[in-house]
Parts: sequence; structure tokens; C-alpha cells
Amino acid sequence: MFRNQYDTDVTTWSPQGRLFQVEYAMEAVKQGSAAIGLRSKTHVVLASVNKAQSDLSSHQKKIFKVDDHIGVAIAGLTADGRVLSRYMRSECINYSYTYESPLPVGRLVVQLADKAQVCTQRSWKRPFGVGLLVAGLDESGAHLYYNCPSGNYFEYQAFAIGSRSQAAKTYLERRFESFVSSTREDLLKDALFALRETLQGEKLKSSICTVAIVGVGEAFHILDNETVQALIDAFEIVGEEGPAPEEGAAAAAAAEPTPEPAADDQSAPADEGAAPMDIQG
Repeated sequence: MFRNQYDTDVTTWSPQGRLFQVEYAMEAVKQGSAAIGLRSKTHVVLASVNKAQSDLSSHQKKIFKVDDHIGVAIAGLTADGRVLSRYMRSECINYSYTYESPLPVGRLVVQLADKAQVCTQRSWKRPFGVGLLVAGLDESGAHLYYNCPSGNYFEYQAFAIGSRSQAAKTYLERRFESFVSSTREDLLKDALFALRETLQGEKLKSSICTVAIVGVGEAFHILDNETVQALIDAFEIVGEEGPAPEEGAAAAAAAEPTPEPAADDQSAPADEGAAPMDIQG
């Protein structure tokens, strides 16, 4: 993107009907570290990448608890996300004090979207440069929403935002139909696998990611590093052992058409030469 005569004010329309300041805010979300959310009938999982800016600093939080039944993951300007999460926390407290019941997730998302939309119609304000994945559980079930800086909001079965999120979206799109009936453990596994897709070959470790979950009978909480690392280790072992039976089957299939040689020292080289061609095919 580049500067032009229509991007100096958030209330100025371009001849093509665009608000460039709002688009720049949405671009800030794409530049932030990746955040992922996915839900089943009973649980919602949030995961984010939280790399430190340098070896001497700690990382910034990307997942915030709003209430016992709601949490958010952010991508973009962390300061804006922190302000909005504080606003959401205040709304939940006020609603609970007034009505003595938890705030419905959908109503909170609408209030958040209205707050973001105001910043697109006031010349003395700027849009929030952060996207939020809102995970929650209420009487109508589990919910996952995405709130955009433009004031739009969408409900998803699974979604990813931030830098290199397209790789995670591709993974989620391949598997989202199974998420509805997924167990808690399967949902955590898919969240970690999707998060790994955004790292471009870098090894996934608990020190560079945060995982949180909310579900039936389980209040929103962030998993500690030891639990996340144990999950990563268990899932990576499964991933490494999974293809082994297929390779064994390919080797067996390659060996079946050539049972004629009786000597073991003659059949072994034939099998070694046939298996690689079968795997490539």
C-alpha cells in the first residue's frame, strides 16, 4: 500500500468507495503474529504465536481471559487488543452485576463491533489496529467470532488471523467438517497442528505459543507451558509414527510381485531398488 490523497482522514471516501485508513488497520492485523481458533459442540480452543522481540525480552500476551466463559486471542497492535479486552471485561462484570447471569457471547461481540465501528466515522479517531478471535460458551452452545477493525464480525467453525495465517486456514479448511464432533484432545491437537503450519518449518515449542480452552464444565483458562509441551511431544510422536505402516505396506507390495528368488542375499537388493520407485509413484 502507498499514500494517496484519500488516506489522510478516516472519514474521506475514495472515488472507488474505499476507506483507506480502515484498510490500513486491517493490514496491521495481517502483520501481527498468528492466532487460531476452532470450536466443537462443547469446546473452543484458542492458540497464538508469541515470539519475543529479542532474546533479552519477554513476549507480549496474545490471549486474554475476559470472563469464566469468554476469552480472546488477538493479532495486530497488542496495546489496542489490551484496551479492548479490558472493555469486554468491564461489560461482562456490569452485565453480571445487573442481571446475575453471564453475558451472552453474541451480545458482547455486537457491542465490541459497535465500538470499533464508531472509530470509522469520527475524524478525530483512528480505527483499532487489532483483530480479535472471541471464544465463548453460553446457553446456546460454543461460539467462535472474529471481530474486524472495520466493525464487521463473523462467526466461524475455525479461523486464523495474522501473518502466514493462510497456511493454517488451508489446514483448517481440510478438516473443519470433523471439528463439530471432535473431542477436547482432538481439538487441541488440530489447533497445534494448524499453528505449526504458520511457523514455516520452525519447530513448534511451548515457549513460542500459547493455548487456551473453554468448554462445558471447564472455565476459560490458559494451559501452562508444561502441559502444552507434553501435548506437542505426544502429537509429534504420533505424526512421526503415522506414515510408518504406509511405508511398510509399500515395501510389502513391492516385495510381493518378486517371490521367485530363493536366496536372501539376492532378494534384498531387488526390494531395495523397487521400494523407492513405489514410494515416488
